[in-house]
Amino acid sequence: MDLDITHIILYHSLIVFGEILIMFTFIHMIYRRRSSASMIAWLLFIILVPYIAVVLYFIFGFRKHKKSYTKTNMHLKKHKYEHKTLNPISEILRNYNIADTCNNEYFKLYSDPIKAYEIFIECIKSAKESIFLSTYVFKYDEITKIIIDELIKKANEGVTIKILVDTLGSWKLYFSTYHLREMKKAGIQIHFFMPIFQMPFRNYINLRNHRKIYIFDNKQVISGGINISREYFGPNIDKLRWKDMLFLVKGRSAELFFEIFASDWFYASGEKLEFKNTPINSEGNTSIQIVPSGPDMEKDVLYEALLCAIYSAKKRIWIVTPYFVPDTSILQALIIAKHKGVDIKLITPKESNHFVVDLARNSYIHELEEAGIEVAMHSGVMIHAKAILFDYESVMLGSVNLDNRSLFLNYEIATFVYSKDVLKDIEKWMSELLADSSRDVKEISYAMKIVENLMRIVAPQL
Repeated sequence: MDLDITHIILYHSLIVFGEILIMFTFIHMIYRRRSSASMIAWLLFIILVPYIAVVLYFIFGFRKHKKSYTKTNMHLKKHKYEHKTLNPISEILRNYNIADTCNNEYFKLYSDPIKAYEIFIECIKSAKESIFLSTYVFKYDEITKIIIDELIKKANEGVTIKILVDTLGSWKLYFSTYHLREMKKAGIQIHFFMPIFQMPFRNYINLRNHRKIYIFDNKQVISGGINISREYFGPNIDKLRWKDMLFLVKGRSAELFFEIFASDWFYASGEKLEFKNTPINSEGNTSIQIVPSGPDMEKDVLYEALLCAIYSAKKRIWIVTPYFVPDTSILQALIIAKHKGVDIKLITPKESNHFVVDLARNSYIHELEEAGIEVAMHSGVMIHAKAILFDYESVMLGSVNLDNRSLFLNYEIATFVYSKDVLKDIEKWMSELLADSSRDVKEISYAMKIVENLMRIVAPQL
């Protein structure tokens, strides 16, 4: 009898504790001023699986952390350059202490995976002092074996090499670090961003370092959407290889990329890096602006800049993104821009590598089509590139997808380029993608339409 009473007391105690925890979660969401869409999504999740949802909320539901053991906000130097403002977004970025646009002596795009690989290897081989690599995906395969061998050669020559890899994006490598033994023996430093075992109390698997920054001798930088694996580039033709893009820049902007890498490196390793370089030629006609985004920025700077750019556009907005799961503000901004007469094109893969994301995006794509916006579904291999053309003035390149994860959760980096020549190259590349895309609106059943619309509930968490 006493045992039954004990079970009853324990059972009711757990129920009461669970209810208190659910109420605390709800109060926390209100206190954090989460968006209504995000709150509704979490509340419905809590109703369906209450105790599991609460646990997941405290794992995945945080964005801007202010704990002593989390990555602190990035403090960027106030770089001021004498350069004419070319786009309304520059003023927003300047108010957030983002460096002004600056000229660079060299800038080139690479959309061909073989040429992208060749320039990556060339930069490694030509490095004399340092190589700093930050990537989301680093796989151990036949392509990266070549890259690893080249890095070991440079390390043996005395070149300082530091590699930062995201734990979740490169989880296979994280759980098979024996592949890195030869690199470590050569003196190459390798750290994983938010490792699961070494940092159990400050690990937030929902906050990923999605930045791609490759710096050589603090003079030239490669960035864009390309990670380090055979899916992205290689010395030979591979019909299954994804379509992506990277760019090489030489000039003043190297220091701006370095600042972001150094901040991430310090968090992962505890080592402070100082920018060391000889004076860089400031001449050049390629003006760019580097914008970091993520939990280490006090505000959603890139998100505001994107909205400003969309509302400011007068002639065209051409978008290439592998994943299109926008929030309400961006979706409505695009529709309003279309109503203003702006030429809007969305180029996205017919089928990406994430079925759930594709299911979630379809409702948004149908809404764009209903507004008269051209949606081009690219057939063939996966498009992983990210680029947005704004009028004939600027283009945004980098690691940022047009979805909630990139805009509000991940550590990202975007590069706004103001160059007529670069814009022409991007326009030509986008036109080639459009030529290989279909624009037929796929008819769906009422049941599928309901499923797609229901996916909007979970879209903020994807």
